[in-house]
Amino acid sequence: MRILILGGYGVFGGRLATLLSDLAEIDLGICGRDLGRAKAFCAAWTGKARVHPLALDRADIVAGLQAQRPDLIVDASGPFQDYGNDGYLVISACIDAGVDYLDFADAADFVVGVPEFKERAKTAGVFALSGVSSFPVLTAAVLREMTKTMDITSVEGGIAPSPYAGIGLNVMRAVIGYAGAPVKLQRGGKAAFGTGLAESMRYTVAVPGRLPLRNIHFSLVDVPDLQVIPPEYPTMTDIWMGAGPVPEILHRVLNVLARARARFRLPTMVPFSRLFYAVLNRMRFGEHRGGMFVRAEGTANGKSIERSWHLLAEGDDGPFIPSMAVEAIVRKLLAGQRPAAGARSGVRALELADYNALFAGRRIVTGFRQNEPADALYRQILGPVFTDLPPRVRQLHDSTESDRWNGVASIRRGRNPLARLVAALIGFPRAESSVPVSVTFGRSDGVERWTRTFGGKSFSSEQTCGTGKDQHLLVERFGVASFALALVIEEGRLLFVPRRWSLAGMPMPHWLLPRGDSFEMDQDGTFAFNVEIVVPLIGMIVAYRGTLEPA
Repeated sequence: MRILILGGYGVFGGRLATLLSDLAEIDLGICGRDLGRAKAFCAAWTGKARVHPLALDRADIVAGLQAQRPDLIVDASGPFQDYGNDGYLVISACIDAGVDYLDFADAADFVVGVPEFKERAKTAGVFALSGVSSFPVLTAAVLREMTKTMDITSVEGGIAPSPYAGIGLNVMRAVIGYAGAPVKLQRGGKAAFGTGLAESMRYTVAVPGRLPLRNIHFSLVDVPDLQVIPPEYPTMTDIWMGAGPVPEILHRVLNVLARARARFRLPTMVPFSRLFYAVLNRMRFGEHRGGMFVRAEGTANGKSIERSWHLLAEGDDGPFIPSMAVEAIVRKLLAGQRPAAGARSGVRALELADYNALFAGRRIVTGFRQNEPADALYRQILGPVFTDLPPRVRQLHDSTESDRWNGVASIRRGRNPLARLVAALIGFPRAESSVPVSVTFGRSDGVERWTRTFGGKSFSSEQTCGTGKDQHLLVERFGVASFALALVIEEGRLLFVPRRWSLAGMPMPHWLLPRGDSFEMDQDGTFAFNVEIVVPLIGMIVAYRGTLEPA
């Protein structure tokens, strides 16, 4: 199979080529205006697929198709918002040449206009699918999975790339182009307009049982989902899609500029695209992780319901996700599974199972959540993976009633005078090698009060489901100090990973966040715990470990 990738050495085109590199049966034309960059890309190539550099721009596509005679064209160039009056030149030329077509279009109006070529493509016996990327293909696949058990009325979604993912100049131009401009969407069951990058929300991407992303600031983006997904669902009244680029300070600068442009009717900021591109690709710090979420509200069995789907991608695997939809279609073509002839958006191109098969070999995990406030606290936070807990750990946490567990523990205390002072203020017990312990769990109205008694010395804390920036986290309060903890299941243990903290409601610096190796597990059929609290600059405050049995 011969495939020409327009923009083949760019961000998305280059990643697509890498995803297809193991396929010895394909021939990739790495196309673009700059033959030198195409040659450099091919010179560094190590894959099994054959690659060839080509000086081919979309303006020369007719001659290029005649000379190269490909089986498939993939347009990864963009920005599709700027294709002008002859925006569908490549699609039209492909249909005339009898060549199949895919693109990465992120411009909603462009994707919505593609079906005008439906009959021509059918007559030619080719397919032309537009917007074949995470937005809208993955979003739509998730929603189809949700609609198996609910009727959807409103949808919110967002993508949060790793700060190390990098962004192409054309993508930056597209984003800056609609900043402060009207964005078509649906609200209250009617066609409406939002304002690009001027509307924002916060959300925590949290696959159940995995370390979540930090709470992310998302802003409205002009993506195909806003226009191509609502017609798929007659009950849908509202849709909103955002992006959460980091660092947040630069994101908020874009928010301010977008609002200023909208309010004062300022001209487009596209001339500053290169500046934002340079700054964003240099300000790289924080966790090398990315994610995506889709949250839907609706009804099931006559009752209101909220469900959400979460994706986490570690390291360099996340940046490949936007190119995976095209990868999946190419692999299906090689297996003899061909999309139906016609021209349309890629909204029905793949199912969630297709994506899961591609994610399986990478550090990409996904999971669904459902809001069930009547469940036990830990079951609410862990969702469907609660049943993956070891039996004794699951038994201790799977209750909404008050109870008590007894056992034995050993305690260590920090020697730093400040550590001793902190331990005394909270009421932590003194150091002992073996001491009777009991834990009483008072449970009421979604709050668990844990009273721990070590040899007659007691101290208490309260645990609740986090809200706001602590969403999907367990919040534990010791007096005026509150700690937001991620519940992570790993190697048969339930880990408690500190993510945020505050004193008297005031957020505290992350570099001062207390840490420690804290977990619960089964030990020879007995519930076992290990708690360690270490504060930067002070050292260990307290550490205690032991076992418990139901009283």
